[in-house]
Amino acid sequence: MPTPTRVTAVLGPTNTGKTHYAIDRMLSYRTGIIGLPLRLLAREVYDRIVAARGPSVVALVTGEERIIPDRVQYWVCTVEAMPDGMGCDFVAIDEIQLCADPERGHIFTDRLMYARGLHETLFLGSETMRPAIAALVPGVQFIRRERFSTLTYTGPQKIARMPERAAIVAFSVDEVYAIAEYIRRTRGGAAVVMGALSPRTRNAQVALFQSGDVDYLVATDAIGMGLNLDISHVAFSALRKFDGHRMRDLHADELAQIAGRAGRHLSPGTFGVTGDVPEMDAEDVAAIEAHQFRPVSRLQWRNSRLQFGSVNRLIQTLEEKTQNPWLGRVRESDDLAALKALAGNPEVFARATDGKSVQLLWDVCRIPDFRGLGRGEHAGMLATIYNFMHQFGAVPGDYLAQQVQRLDRTDGNIDTLAKRLAHIRTWTYVSQRKGWVREESHWRAETRAVEDRLSDALHNALTQRFVDRRTSVLARRLKQKEVLVAEVSDKGEVTVEGEFVGRLEGFRFRADKAATPDEAKTLRQAAAVALAPQFHLRADRFYNAPDTEIDFTEQGGLMWGEHAVGKLVAGSEPLRPQVTVFVDEEAGAEVIQKVQRRLQHFIDRKIAAAMEPLLALTKDEALTGLARGFAYRMGEHFGIIPRGEVADEVKALDQEARSALRKHGIRFGQMTVFQPLLLKPAPTRLRLVLWSLAKGLNEFPDAPPPGLVTVPAVQGAPAGYYAMAGYRAAGERAIRIDMLERLADMLRDKDSRAGFEASADMLSITGLSLEQFAALMEGIGYQAVKAERPKVRAVKAEEPAVSTEETAEAAPEAVETPAEGATDVPAEVEVFYTFTWGARPQRRERPEGQRRRPAAAAATAPEGATGDKPARKGGDRPRRDFKSDAKPEGERSEGGRPRGKGGKPGQGRGDKPRGDKPAGRQAPFEAQAPRPAKIDPDNPFAMALASFKTK
Repeated sequence: MPTPTRVTAVLGPTNTGKTHYAIDRMLSYRTGIIGLPLRLLAREVYDRIVAARGPSVVALVTGEERIIPDRVQYWVCTVEAMPDGMGCDFVAIDEIQLCADPERGHIFTDRLMYARGLHETLFLGSETMRPAIAALVPGVQFIRRERFSTLTYTGPQKIARMPERAAIVAFSVDEVYAIAEYIRRTRGGAAVVMGALSPRTRNAQVALFQSGDVDYLVATDAIGMGLNLDISHVAFSALRKFDGHRMRDLHADELAQIAGRAGRHLSPGTFGVTGDVPEMDAEDVAAIEAHQFRPVSRLQWRNSRLQFGSVNRLIQTLEEKTQNPWLGRVRESDDLAALKALAGNPEVFARATDGKSVQLLWDVCRIPDFRGLGRGEHAGMLATIYNFMHQFGAVPGDYLAQQVQRLDRTDGNIDTLAKRLAHIRTWTYVSQRKGWVREESHWRAETRAVEDRLSDALHNALTQRFVDRRTSVLARRLKQKEVLVAEVSDKGEVTVEGEFVGRLEGFRFRADKAATPDEAKTLRQAAAVALAPQFHLRADRFYNAPDTEIDFTEQGGLMWGEHAVGKLVAGSEPLRPQVTVFVDEEAGAEVIQKVQRRLQHFIDRKIAAAMEPLLALTKDEALTGLARGFAYRMGEHFGIIPRGEVADEVKALDQEARSALRKHGIRFGQMTVFQPLLLKPAPTRLRLVLWSLAKGLNEFPDAPPPGLVTVPAVQGAPAGYYAMAGYRAAGERAIRIDMLERLADMLRDKDSRAGFEASADMLSITGLSLEQFAALMEGIGYQAVKAERPKVRAVKAEEPAVSTEETAEAAPEAVETPAEGATDVPAEVEVFYTFTWGARPQRRERPEGQRRRPAAAAATAPEGATGDKPARKGGDRPRRDFKSDAKPEGERSEGGRPRGKGGKPGQGRGDKPRGDKPAGRQAPFEAQAPRPAKIDPDNPFAMALASFKTK
């Protein structure tokens, strides 16, 4: 054992500045080397020394990275990668308590016993190593360093209530991911640090936490190895872990190593548990807070004096035992297991026949199992590498290129990227070994580039999945009660502190749909604080907006531009609906009241303009008696009432009352009493909304398209819909009520008993074809009989008629002789309908063999007769629902036809059958023949007129 000039053990808990002290001591010498437990920590120390001395004199050597300038003075290495026989002035080993680690302990023990500097050697670690170091290192001096800050146990705490700058520690990848996902939803996100990540990825995640982009770190126990992080609290999500062989409880000193990351320099730290973890044992808590633990009594050891005569001899030397009571032989490690597996490979065993080949085999077996696929598969890859090395002296470039190219992909999820990264780390390690590949500089750069790309992709994937920068920033600003600045674009996009948080639709904030419910809660809170002044500005602009910017929908919604700002609800009166506004409560009562007043003013003015004739009618105080009551009924029905509903009331109105009501534009039609001005599109659209509100409908029917005389019937329309729409149902279609009254005037002179045909004017005002008109008339109550007749062709005067004989003589082949017994059939026929009052009777099935009656016979058949069924007295006609208005003598009817004079009271139209009409109820629209006046024999003009009429 070499005897150094001075050996010092600097011991103490975490946050004592031991590593900083070692760096200062090393830089005080011309040369030095420091061994660190993690590649991540080695990189951190390397950057600090480069910043102090420059990159030209500092080397970095790890299993996967070698940066060795020409004039090296200071070496920064992982403990496993420390080169032997460097002869440096200074040597330091950090985290020396890892001598007791079951996996790596034998490496640290070997450095404790044999690594020495020419002038000074430092061992840095826990106070628990004092007895072991004193027993194994003669002449060692001890320096006790106290913790800069206190460490206090705070007990259990939910993750949702975790303080900022906290680290939650888990011991499985699945648990780390689950906790990080929950923190992203509730607190904005977390950085992730695990031993399986590449150093570059871990550095990027640590930088994410250190920069303050996230306030939480979710990690495995990898953070316990000397990482200097700005952590204020450490929470354990478990107190047990799988150590590679079994599940076991964590020891107090292991918990302290992790919990000690809390509190940086002079800032105090706290630790506790979270989730379903039970309270920590009181003894463990006391030991962690006081930094007093049971001393290490046994170190892991493996013989480092190896012999390479044969594979078997190498295995024997690796398994040698020691008699030192402080040293215990390490359990079978991965490299020894790989050596034994390859020794059973015939090809490998046949190649490893001399010392050089056996030593090469041992070097190959020491390649770490970065992939974690198990010893069997790992041994297979090692056998391939060894055979290449033994046969060709290096791994072939084409094989290495194939492996690297297969892994050079940055697509895929987190697990896929992590697997590729683990695989490329193997080839990075191989390319870093001297002489293992040809073109070393090329392959070192190539594998490093692929590893960096995969590391960056994995960092981005972790950040994208577990970090919501927007929610994190906003949540932190809210907690710090800082003034948040919001901006609203012309399209309503809301940004708070430059982060898009949602949209402002009218006076309601809609959080970004990409946000989860927990994230949306944070976004809404931030938006509520930042949008308060925006709500007031928008309310002022809305209050002063013209009515042209506001409108109502057919479902009763109130719109400001393209955004809904309220809806109509039923009021105390049909023509006075109320307004319910769509305004977030966060906007405040003042904004809500201002929006409500503006909308109420809008709808009141809208009703006053569109329903002006009806409002004037209902407010006319000059109307009295029955006229006053009828005006009230008109107001209840929004200016349109089917006449059948008020037949008795109309009949009771006298001349004076009718005249007063007509001054307000009321028309007493044969089927509807209405105000024609209210049939325009704007009043109709508003009337349907008001009527739907009064009826309490869940879904409001739409208004018919403007300008159409007839429209298809609406299936399942609520009762009263057609009247409010200004139409009357007639079969499969509905006809506008004013056009129906015009049609009534045309049908007034028609004989509905004998039957009549539709005129061109009838088709014109309805805009229907003959077949559609027939269906419409049937819907009203008429019977339409279809027939055919020869079509009359007009002959031009200048074309003389030519006899059949002449035609036959001119062109005998042009005339066809009709077959014997055939009847003449017109070349062209036209279809026509005959309309008679009464419903179409039900069609009966005709007995087999019975002939169909000719259309002409059916058209001229007595009323009510069909087939061989005799006409029934009174028929099966539907009862007429509406009666025409009985007017005083001499008064012109609503259709414009003058009344005859001399009638007696009670003998108006429909009271008695006139002329030769059969007894029974009169058809709609049918006018009665006037009673013939008596001729005065003393009046010569009358006698002359009578004689003229007789002729």
